[in-house]
Amino acid sequence: MLPRKIRVLIIDDSAVVRRMAADALSADPEIEVVGTAVDPYAARDKITELKPDVITLDIEMPRMDGLTFLEILMQRRPMPVIVMSSLTQRGSEHALEALRLGAFDVLGKPHGSFSFGELGIQLIAKIRAAAGATLRALPPPARPARRDAAASAQPKVPPAAVRTFDPRALILLGASTGGTEALKEVITRLPPNLPGIAIVQHIPPIFSRAFADRLRSLSALDVREAVDGDKLVPGVALVAPGNFHLMLQWQHDHYRARVTDGPQVWHQRPAVDLLFKSVADAGAGPHITAGILTGMGKDGAEGLLRLREKGATTFAQDEASSIVYGMPRAAWENGAAQKQIPLNQVADFITRQFAVRPGSRPAIAHPA
Repeated sequence: MLPRKIRVLIIDDSAVVRRMAADALSADPEIEVVGTAVDPYAARDKITELKPDVITLDIEMPRMDGLTFLEILMQRRPMPVIVMSSLTQRGSEHALEALRLGAFDVLGKPHGSFSFGELGIQLIAKIRAAAGATLRALPPPARPARRDAAASAQPKVPPAAVRTFDPRALILLGASTGGTEALKEVITRLPPNLPGIAIVQHIPPIFSRAFADRLRSLSALDVREAVDGDKLVPGVALVAPGNFHLMLQWQHDHYRARVTDGPQVWHQRPAVDLLFKSVADAGAGPHITAGILTGMGKDGAEGLLRLREKGATTFAQDEASSIVYGMPRAAWENGAAQKQIPLNQVADFITRQFAVRPGSRPAIAHPA
């Protein structure tokens, strides 16, 4: 008996995009495009009739926009949804809102009549992962203290609030599918008086800046999209730009960001492995806490192992709280992660690694 194919419904008001997506998916013998729809109203009936396993969804459509439809769908008939959004600032904000509403993942939408190319490969991979994933609702993040408009123009961390750490101390985080919401859960729970943080999230170009801005608005940290040459200091979190690798280089007494457009690693740019390995090569292991959150694939496992071998404290998100237990599984199975942690405990775990003992200077705590 032949295995059942993954049934996909494409929802997009552009006939060109519908055709390109269908043509790209036809390259995978395990995927079947069972139908297309020009808007949510047409999609509503086809979902009932065709019973798709995964939906691809445009955001900007006539009669009803994709975000409204997604919210209704996730309330009444939850299923994996891959959102395709335009590579613009507005499209980025819509994509992040779609992830908040429960979309499985997002892809940048192609322009005009251009071929899907690499985008088709990514779409196939995301659909295969979505079909095998268990939909889970992420817990709401802790509400950070709100600041008024005047205060928002000031630096996130007052100088007096920054503790003194070993200058090589760092927090490193990597994530992919499900990671934008998982990282929000972690970052919004972290206090500002921690060592610098570097983040690699697999995300399309343009989307990364909106993601960093969103985290900055919700947290006590100064979250920025990384720029080549940025100095990483306590209270600051740098997010790798979409389609660029982020690495860190030790210079005298601090880290500097290196942003490069080198070749993809594990079919990804940015790649978690490159960030992790760059820090391991800097010899800063004992002063590092690094972890891998939800995501498909194996990116980050090799770099995390190298960090652990250098003395870093390492962890992976546990299976029960992961949207996709791919990257965390790889890091656990190859021995890179010292422990697995539920998402809602990650922020507390990180904070404990840099606890201050009464009557002593700030010190880095390591698990026994």
